[in-house]
Amino acid sequence: MGSLLGLLSSLLWGTADYLAGNLSKKYRALAVTGVSQFFGLLFGVSVILIGTQFGSPFIRPTLEWDGYFVAGVIAGISGFIGLLAFYSGLATGRMGVVSPISSLSVLIPLSVAYAQGERASGIQTIGITVALLGAFLASGPEIKGGLPVKPLIFAVIAAFGFGGALTFIAIGAKIDSMHTMTSMRVASVAICILIAIAFRTIGGFPVKMFPLLIFIGIADFLANFLLGVATTKGLVSIALVLGSLFPIVTALLAFKFLNERLHKVQYLGIFFAILGVCFIAAG
Repeated sequence: MGSLLGLLSSLLWGTADYLAGNLSKKYRALAVTGVSQFFGLLFGVSVILIGTQFGSPFIRPTLEWDGYFVAGVIAGISGFIGLLAFYSGLATGRMGVVSPISSLSVLIPLSVAYAQGERASGIQTIGITVALLGAFLASGPEIKGGLPVKPLIFAVIAAFGFGGALTFIAIGAKIDSMHTMTSMRVASVAICILIAIAFRTIGGFPVKMFPLLIFIGIADFLANFLLGVATTKGLVSIALVLGSLFPIVTALLAFKFLNERLHKVQYLGIFFAILGVCFIAAG
């Protein structure tokens, strides 16, 4: 069950990233992120409120470190910093530098899980390694022309930001995934509101764009939620690795609908990712 939820998380994440990336060609990426995450927050709050009407308990937020709220807020801030660095790096035009390095963010929560004593079987460890290599290669690594310092720095910041978010999502999910994701959105949306007030705009989106923004926000929210649940249904390491395969989904959607040509290394990455998933399932 955990493996399936991790893969579904990648599917939703990759789809949301593809749609948000497309929309960011016409509107500011920060505005796309802020507005879509606002709708994600509304979705999370609605689910919790509706759930309480049908007997699901409302878990009161606390400032305790072992609760979901602090973990969710830290995940939201960390994820936002990662996203800001990621988009700033992509603005340099070196996607082949920024995307592969940021995809290695999963190594941070993997290291935490390992330090806490989690161990996968031998064949699962091979699968995790192969799948991670696949995700890296599918991002289209590019070293031609050298490694410029600025996008490299942004990529490293993005990796730590995303890695921190994944780590605290797993921590908060031990209490409750839905409350953790909603707390995460509370933090990120609060930051976006402050930025919107400073710039006196929310992006200038026409009404016809709202359904797409709503879908992006809900898809991204559910991706985080499913990954959080996945970490409670089996080995955290396996769930995180399978959840990190979203660049493959984004690349395939761009290939299908935007006719973007895949590099040979990306085909190799997709093959390795599938092979890794097979090893994990066999374990």
